[in-house]
Amino acid sequence: MFVTNAVHGVRPDRSLQAAPARAGHGRLASVTVDAAAEFQAERGRLFVLAYRLLGSAADAEDVVQDAFVRWHGADRASIAAPSAWLAKVVTNLCLNRLSSAAARRERYVGPWLPEPVLTGDGTLGPMERAQQRESVSLGLLVLLERLTPAERAVFVLREAFGYGHRDIAGILDLSEANCRQLHRRARQRVADASPRFRPGRQQWRDLVERFLAATRDGDVRALEQTLAADVVAWADGGGKVTAARRPVAGRRRVARYLAGAFGRFASGLDLTLAEVNGEPAVLGWAGGTLLGMTVLEISGDHITALRTIANPDKLHYAQRQAARLSHSGRLPGS
Repeated sequence: MFVTNAVHGVRPDRSLQAAPARAGHGRLASVTVDAAAEFQAERGRLFVLAYRLLGSAADAEDVVQDAFVRWHGADRASIAAPSAWLAKVVTNLCLNRLSSAAARRERYVGPWLPEPVLTGDGTLGPMERAQQRESVSLGLLVLLERLTPAERAVFVLREAFGYGHRDIAGILDLSEANCRQLHRRARQRVADASPRFRPGRQQWRDLVERFLAATRDGDVRALEQTLAADVVAWADGGGKVTAARRPVAGRRRVARYLAGAFGRFASGLDLTLAEVNGEPAVLGWAGGTLLGMTVLEISGDHITALRTIANPDKLHYAQRQAARLSHSGRLPGS
């Protein structure tokens, strides 16, 4: 990673430490190493912030790297609160990207879904409570696409990170009254994210295993029993792989669609379960390559939504996560 390289790049040369003319070299190196270590301590939080704002792990990584470059070149003696300073930098870097991202998504082929992230390793923070899992769910991230960049920034900073409106105003260079108004409007526009009854992990695992068995067998009736009456299925292929270009809605239609899709594409795949964006997901592998995943939204004892990500560009980050977790023996569901 960039931070690691930066630290190594300023390691003091011991052969020069005794030279009076270079007396400040060691101090400079120490300051630089300390700055890199301070940034590294914030890296995880900054990534989560950028990901919630952008819905893209790849873009979030780029933003965090850009933030480090700015941090590395800043006059840190003038920064009273590094955590707040970094949050402001990351938020504004994201705001710069959001407008161009919206234009790209207007040209996107088929439904657009956020880039999925495995959450069993804490990448997006704690997932013990239903509210924590809901806050990073693909469904909520899709709803956040309805907001203006400023609304999204205020909503994320307030709802996910607990910033006060005065602090948010300082981050966005807006008035406190304006931030309150943006927050109120954002909450109204994502009102569709109604509370769900989320089952416990064992309960959802039992439901997902029944779902998997039914899809493997092509058993439409058994599939219907796992689905809510108003279930909707989306598929994001980005025009790069075969995927439904429009959502499929209704228990019977979705069951038939899934039975056909799994019959055509899932034969020969190695299927595993994992937690993705705080929700259960079925991952499809071929020769160690992640080819796609279906993230299941569950309420009560039925699946209410299915979001399939098959665009290979959106699977790189999860593939890297899975490889790391697999090597450590911690890949959920494997």
